[in-house]
Amino acid sequence: MSQLENIEAIERRLWKSADTLRSNSELASNEYFLPVMGLIFLRHAYSRFLAVQDDIVASLPSRGGKTRKITKQDFSGKSAIYLKEEAQFDHLIALTDSDDRSEAIIQAMESIESEYENLKGQLPKQEYRNIPNDVLKILLNTLNPEELQKASGDIFGRIYEYFLTQFADQGAHDGGEFFTPVSLVQLIVNVLEPDHGKIFDPACGSGGMFVQSAHFMEQHKHNPTELTFYGHEKNRVTTRLAKMNLAVHGLEGNVEGGDSAITYYKDPHSGLFGTVDYVMANPPFNVDEVDATKVKNDPRLPFGLPGENKNKKVPNANYLWVQYFYSYLNNTGKAGFVMSSQASSAGRDEAKVREALVKTGHVDAMVDIRGNFFYTRSVPCQLWFLNKAKPEAHKDKVLMIDARNVYRKVTRKIFDFSPEQQQNLTAIVWLYRGERRRFIELVIHYLNETLVRLTDALLPSQHQRALLWCGVKTRRQLRGLQQAVDTLQSPPELELETLGKALDQLFTDVAGLKQQASLCRPDASDTPLAEVHQREQAYLPFADTCRHLIKDVDHLVKLASGMTAQAITCLREELLLNDAEDNELSAAKKASEKGKSSQPLTASDEQRLKTLKATIDRMSSLRSSLQRNNKVVEQWRKQAVEQLKQVRYFHQQAHWLLSRFPEAELRDVEGLVKLVTQEEIEKADWSLTPGRYVGVAPEAVDEDFDFEAALKDIHIELEGLNEEAVVLAGRIARNFEGLGV
Repeated sequence: MSQLENIEAIERRLWKSADTLRSNSELASNEYFLPVMGLIFLRHAYSRFLAVQDDIVASLPSRGGKTRKITKQDFSGKSAIYLKEEAQFDHLIALTDSDDRSEAIIQAMESIESEYENLKGQLPKQEYRNIPNDVLKILLNTLNPEELQKASGDIFGRIYEYFLTQFADQGAHDGGEFFTPVSLVQLIVNVLEPDHGKIFDPACGSGGMFVQSAHFMEQHKHNPTELTFYGHEKNRVTTRLAKMNLAVHGLEGNVEGGDSAITYYKDPHSGLFGTVDYVMANPPFNVDEVDATKVKNDPRLPFGLPGENKNKKVPNANYLWVQYFYSYLNNTGKAGFVMSSQASSAGRDEAKVREALVKTGHVDAMVDIRGNFFYTRSVPCQLWFLNKAKPEAHKDKVLMIDARNVYRKVTRKIFDFSPEQQQNLTAIVWLYRGERRRFIELVIHYLNETLVRLTDALLPSQHQRALLWCGVKTRRQLRGLQQAVDTLQSPPELELETLGKALDQLFTDVAGLKQQASLCRPDASDTPLAEVHQREQAYLPFADTCRHLIKDVDHLVKLASGMTAQAITCLREELLLNDAEDNELSAAKKASEKGKSSQPLTASDEQRLKTLKATIDRMSSLRSSLQRNNKVVEQWRKQAVEQLKQVRYFHQQAHWLLSRFPEAELRDVEGLVKLVTQEEIEKADWSLTPGRYVGVAPEAVDEDFDFEAALKDIHIELEGLNEEAVVLAGRIARNFEGLGV
């Protein structure tokens, strides 16, 4: 999922839970998030528990017809934790008002702590005693929506960031600390490919790097328990959250917190220095208050201090972090980390440190990332990759990738990489490493997905086809209603003929596409590159045709919906007239029956009243049916259009790779990638900024401009501005109230 799927709905739930606590408990605003995070921990842990429970039960051994009970050990290799009944979220939801919910939640937390030694004393417990029983009921239900039940990935870390941003310590961000966007963590993991040994994050926050490393192991059919996690986190509350985040994914790690875990001054992990297989981190950017006298002789700084000002402070700690990451690695270790974009071209003493680092031959790759990837800041950044096991051929080279033009827009303020964009950037690294076959297999995967989407794109079922003709049926049924016939302004024959032709053309086009596509399906992973090129070109007409089919589908549904809307309008007008006449006759009948009228209804009036009631019932039923049909037709349109877009999308991914690397070998691509030598880096003042080397991509004439995508971006922008306007208007109103205006 995109990780951000449903995130806005989840965040609205979180804000609602905060409002509940603010209004109905004694908790201060900076105390809200811990008890809520505790319940989210239980909710997420229970979701993961249920996700693997059936598989575990199915594989349990049985003797003498008896299957043994589930144990904690059954969950250890399934990225989930074992939950006794009292710790299962449904148990808490089912509590009645006569139950003490705070005590039940505390028992749930203690039950988990008793099973997992690394969580002892880490889960929130006593905080719940300050929350009234009825408020806990509201809170539990608020945090039990379908969106959270189905949430996956490092949703725990993302929610932690949301609380930190909205109503926790804002100072953390001012100090340069940001939650690492999931797509950046995933790209780091995809490039490093951690599959064994020790993983260290000396600025681990809520533990997202560890979680994504475990996901990578799972995806490649390895057991995440083969990895050992170590982390530093100076904030003790965040340390607790990191341990909770690890536990909820069935992982264990040695995460140290508090003053002893301030990486600048101390190393709480004895013996870790120089032994780590993988370092992954997103350290605080541009910190300027590190005491130079305390770190001057630190063995973890092999290239020396990156400067010292008159106040005996290191003016910028970026190159302290870079050296920590380098020095913790063993002789074959690799590092991937996020760094401020200022660092790669910083001058003076920082440039000297960077020069020494480049001369080791261990700088592997640099990736430029555009702004708006962080949830709380719009700053651009770079990903650095170090490798102490670089092959000799690459010792004096660095791979420079400028990915600032690779992104997708999630909201007005948030960008990320799609899964395919991540794969494409990783594929460039594969070519750099000589892994040509993986590159070709990825292209074949995209072409296969193109065909799958094309095969599934249409044809609508007979039921859906009938619904598309609902306009036709409407007009026919209306003609059966005497009063409605007079309201029809024009015969429908021309519209019906247009609709019929549109349907026939649509089905003919799709059937033809399927038949052609079946003749050029790339199945084998060992397909020669020349044949892959041929097949990519063979799919090009399909992708172009799908663009026109999208317009056909929209036109078709617009015709059907237009006729339906006209029919509904006719029905509405007739219903109003018939209702009025029905009310008049019914009132006259009642008055006559009660002796209040000297003129009883005639037989003709009685028959007319009976006919009117039957007609009204028929028209109401028909209107409801038409409205339902319209919704189903619109749903079909959305599905068809999305499937047709996917045909084009996956073909575009294959084309993106093959057009830039036609020989499935690394080459310089203007504005995207360049393999540079140490000599070139030296001439550029030892700069490691990719944009300085790769150049600017030539401006392409976009003959296939996606107006719909552009309008979607504009709509996202407008929605974001409208939401901000509402927030600002509320703030202004409250300020005026405070002034007594």
